[in-house]
Amino acid sequence: MGRTAASLPVTLFFLLLLTALPPSLSFSFSFSQFKTLFSLAHSLMTRVANLRASRGDFAGSQRARNIAQKLERGLGLSFWGSIWSLAWDYTKNYAWRDLPFSELYDAVPDMNELIRAFAELSQLESDFARANWVSRNYQSVLRVSNSLLKRLLKVFRKSGAWREVVETVQKEVVDGGLLKDCLELGSGDLKGIVQILKDLALNFYSSGRSSEL
Repeated sequence: MGRTAASLPVTLFFLLLLTALPPSLSFSFSFSQFKTLFSLAHSLMTRVANLRASRGDFAGSQRARNIAQKLERGLGLSFWGSIWSLAWDYTKNYAWRDLPFSELYDAVPDMNELIRAFAELSQLESDFARANWVSRNYQSVLRVSNSLLKRLLKVFRKSGAWREVVETVQKEVVDGGLLKDCLELGSGDLKGIVQILKDLALNFYSSGRSSEL
């Protein structure tokens, strides 16, 4: 009896996902990628919080730490609860056929450009060379990042958890200097985050296109 009751939330969770998403979507791939995405983003935001605190920017540090704490809850036992919340938000606000899949696909060139830029930065060995690179390329990377975030806002155009995440990141990039802080810390986590977003975008796009055939 207890085992049956305990399995009920999991059963409901997968029923919800099966209703929300097309059969062609690879669930094991997506959940593994989401878990890695949480981990990389948590690591990066924690380091940003520490960097800002070391400069005396305690308000900015607290904003970054608040994001890191939310991600940390998602990394623990509540990870499935976090995914459940996102899935529920998705089914409440979106019909699969109504998602603008072309925006997902159109975002891939922006992601590719960012991945190339972060890979180039990661190959530089000295602090001086990295600082020079950031000075030369920051505006270009910022432009592409803003373009990507705007496309994601078009994808998640209705209010909900998905849109709130993108809006929070966009605000920190525009007003809080988040991108510059991340580049100062290095590009490894950034490259990993964008690569996962690209993989997920292509997976969702191809799955969505398959469901239309």
